[in-house]
Amino acid sequence: MAGFWGRRRREEEALAAQDADLARRAEQALVAADERIRTTSDELAFAQAELGDSLTADLKAALDAVRLHLREAFQLHQLNHDEIPDTVEELRTRNARIAQLCEWAEALLDEKTGTLAETVAKVRRAPEVTAQVRRDADALAARIPQARDTIARLSSRYSETAMRRIASSGDEAEQLIAFATHGADVSERRRAAKQNEEANLALETATEAVRRAGAMLDAVEDFEIQALRAESTLANVVADSRGDIVAARNAPQTPEVVAAAAALEAALGALAPTGTPNDPFAELTQLRAANSALDDAIAKAQYRMEHPLPSVDQVQHALDDADRQLGVARGLIAGHRGWIGADARTRLAEAERLRVDVPGMIAAEDTREQALSSARRVALLASEALQLAQRDIDSSRPQQQPWGGDGWGGGGRRGGGGGDIVSGVLGGLVIGSILDGIFD
Repeated sequence: MAGFWGRRRREEEALAAQDADLARRAEQALVAADERIRTTSDELAFAQAELGDSLTADLKAALDAVRLHLREAFQLHQLNHDEIPDTVEELRTRNARIAQLCEWAEALLDEKTGTLAETVAKVRRAPEVTAQVRRDADALAARIPQARDTIARLSSRYSETAMRRIASSGDEAEQLIAFATHGADVSERRRAAKQNEEANLALETATEAVRRAGAMLDAVEDFEIQALRAESTLANVVADSRGDIVAARNAPQTPEVVAAAAALEAALGALAPTGTPNDPFAELTQLRAANSALDDAIAKAQYRMEHPLPSVDQVQHALDDADRQLGVARGLIAGHRGWIGADARTRLAEAERLRVDVPGMIAAEDTREQALSSARRVALLASEALQLAQRDIDSSRPQQQPWGGDGWGGGGRRGGGGGDIVSGVLGGLVIGSILDGIFD
C-alpha cells in the first residue's frame, strides 16, 4: 500500500511541475507576442511611408487580427490571477490556449513581414532592374537585323509550313522590345509619383517582355540547327524504311502488313524532291509513324504465325467445359453450405468472376487467346473449389456408428462415403477435359 501512495505522489508532483512549466511558458509567450506587435507596428509605419498603403495592406490586416486574438490571451491570463479560485484543469487549459494564440501570432507576423521584406527589396532594387531592362532591350534590338537575314535565308531552303514557327519572330521581338522600353518608362514615372504598386507591375511586365523577345531571337538561331538535325535523322529513317519495305515482302502477308507497307511507301513518295523547300519536321513525324506501324504489323504477323490463333469453336468448347465444372462445384457448395470453408468459396467466387468476361472476348482476334486462357482458368478454379469443398465435407461429417461390424453390414460409410460420391463427378470432369484437348 505504501508503494502505491508513493507512486501516486510522484505522479502528482510530476504533473504539478509540468503545469508550472506550462504557466511559465505561457507568460513568456504573451510578453514576447505583445512586444512583437509593437515592433511590427513600427515596421509597418516605415513600410507605409516607403511603399504606400496598397503594398502593406496584408501586414496591416495581419496586425489587426493578431491584436484581436491577443486580447483573448490577456483575458485568459487575467482570469488565472483574479480572486476567483481556479481548478488545476482550468489553469492548464487557459495556459495552453495562451501559448497557442501567441505561437499563431508569431507565425503569422513572420510570414507577412517576410513577404513585405521581399517587396521592399524589390522596390529598392527597381532603379537597378530598370537600367538592366534598358540594357537588355538595346542588346536585343541590335540582334533583330541578323535574325531577319537568317529568316530570309532559311525561307529559300525550307517550306512555308516549316518556317511558320519563326517567320514573324523578328517583327514580334521588335514589338516586345518597344513594349519593354515603354514599361520601364511607365515604371519610373509611377515610382516618382509614389505609386509603387503600379510601378512594380509595369517593371515586371517590362522584364517579361524582354525575356520573351530574347527567347524569340534565340529560337531563330536554334531553328537552323534543329532543322539540320531533323534532315539528318530523316535521311536515316528513309534508309531504314526502305529496308523495312523489303523485309515486309518476306513477312507473313496479312492484311495489316500489306496495308502498313503501302502506307509507308506512300509516305516515302510524299517526301519533297531533293533541292526543293521542304518541312523536315513534318516529314520526319509522318515517316516515323508509318515506319513504326509497319514494324508493329510485321511483329504481330510473325507472332501469330508462331502462335496460331485458337478457333471460336475451341474457345467455346473450353468455356462449356468450364461451365460444367462450375455447375457441379456450385451445386455441391450450395447443398452443404454449413460445412464449406472459405477456400472453396473463394475459388468458386473467383471462377464466377472470370467467367463473366469470357464471352465478350471470343469474337475479337486480339482477345481470343485471353478468352481461352480465362476459360481454362475458370475450369481449374472450379475443379479446385470442388475438391476443397469435398475436403471440408469429409472433415465436417460426423463419424458413422458401426452396425453389424463396420458401417452398413461391414461395408464403408453409408452411400459409399463422400469421396465415392464426388469421384464419379470428378471422373466426368476429367473426361470433359480430355475431350477439350481434342480441339486444341
